[in-house]
Amino acid sequence: MPASAKHSPVEFNRELIVRYDTTGPRYTSYPTAAEFRPDFSGRNLRRHIDLSNERSPQRPLSLYCHIPFCDTICFYCACNKVVTRNRGHSLGYLDRLHAEIDRMADLFRGRRRVTQLHWGGGTPTFLSHEQLRGLMERIRERFPLAGDAEGEYGIEIDPRRLPPGTVALLREIGFNRLSMGIQDLDPDVQQAVNRIQPAELTFGVLDEARAAGFRSVSVDLMYGLPRQTPEHFARTLRAVIAAGPDRLSVFNYAHLPHRFKTQRQIDEAELPSAGDKLTMLARTIELLQSAGYVYIGMDHFAREDDELARALRDGTLQRNFQGYSTHAECELVAMGNSAISQIGDCYAQNAHTLDDYYARIDAGELATVRGVELNADDHLRRGVISDLMCRFGVRFTEVEARFGIDFKNYFRDELRDLEGFSADGLVDMDDDGVCVTASGRLLIRNIAMVFDAYRRRGGQQQAFSKVI
Repeated sequence: MPASAKHSPVEFNRELIVRYDTTGPRYTSYPTAAEFRPDFSGRNLRRHIDLSNERSPQRPLSLYCHIPFCDTICFYCACNKVVTRNRGHSLGYLDRLHAEIDRMADLFRGRRRVTQLHWGGGTPTFLSHEQLRGLMERIRERFPLAGDAEGEYGIEIDPRRLPPGTVALLREIGFNRLSMGIQDLDPDVQQAVNRIQPAELTFGVLDEARAAGFRSVSVDLMYGLPRQTPEHFARTLRAVIAAGPDRLSVFNYAHLPHRFKTQRQIDEAELPSAGDKLTMLARTIELLQSAGYVYIGMDHFAREDDELARALRDGTLQRNFQGYSTHAECELVAMGNSAISQIGDCYAQNAHTLDDYYARIDAGELATVRGVELNADDHLRRGVISDLMCRFGVRFTEVEARFGIDFKNYFRDELRDLEGFSADGLVDMDDDGVCVTASGRLLIRNIAMVFDAYRRRGGQQQAFSKVI
């Protein structure tokens, strides 16, 4: 197999990026959510959980809890959220979330060990200190959680909405990883997206998290926002690098006002040009790699000694609905409205709206409203796409041993299609496998799409964002 690209710096090639400009999945799952079916119900999920318990009774779990509430609206946001300043709205939600935790714990018989936990949103720290503590206590009562040294327990926070003592409380109740949004430090950009967040406040929280003993702090940035310029975004990057977070996610803003109502409040005339967005991406890569951050893939960077970078090096990196993470051995149990589980041979998504979620939980049901059962071809292609996304390469003999196929025969058409990528220097190919080059890593979604059977059959591309 060609030499692995996973240790080499990523290379920015503007001409190739422009040439391969298209839309496509982010491959947080395969099959993607576009293939989820409404006839997949809670009964299907129960069956897959039972099968998983029989086949893999020692396989650890990763728990995800969705907390949808935010007290202010960020105009760029495409998350499933409920914007309210009324903290009382969380009471009914937590009642149902506690009930769902009990229900799922019963299905897993309380014996499957949890080695990973994440709370996302929305804004989980919308909850009061008492509610945060109560939710974690409920999880610990119903699921056996690994100790702090082994478990990876993360939470997303909003630095603008942190009552005194919140960071210390989060560490006390068991969180050891913290993620916070920044997007951009420029006051003009912050005003344009309705997220006023002074740098002193943001970096003060980062320092507080370190003092409290958090193992890792991650920050989110976004390029392509209104009023951004390459020069000003580079200034934000330099300030963030100086603060030294362990991980960064630097996302391309996808302006889709026809899908996300909040984005209609953004003035399209103030959005940067496509050329300026590429310049911001190029500068991001240059500055972060010069500062010693490793390109993990798909917007993610991490310090060389971070667990994410180590997972990339040792081949245990995974990709799921929270992006890149460690603990690839886990099955994902997701709770809360719109949350998506990955268990055994299926993906299962909960009801999207609060009313529907509440009704299903109150009726004593699981909250599942759609999902997909994987067939043998799905498993095979998920394995190949995962190797590409998480290892930047595919070794034919490994895939053949895992799935009992002749790779070159099974993927004859796909390998023929990859010859064009090879001619453009995006992949190296030989008799042993395929390796994504340094300049191909930014176009990994294009390369992965070659192995996506649903896209090859003409799936709806407009449901997806631009690959860059």
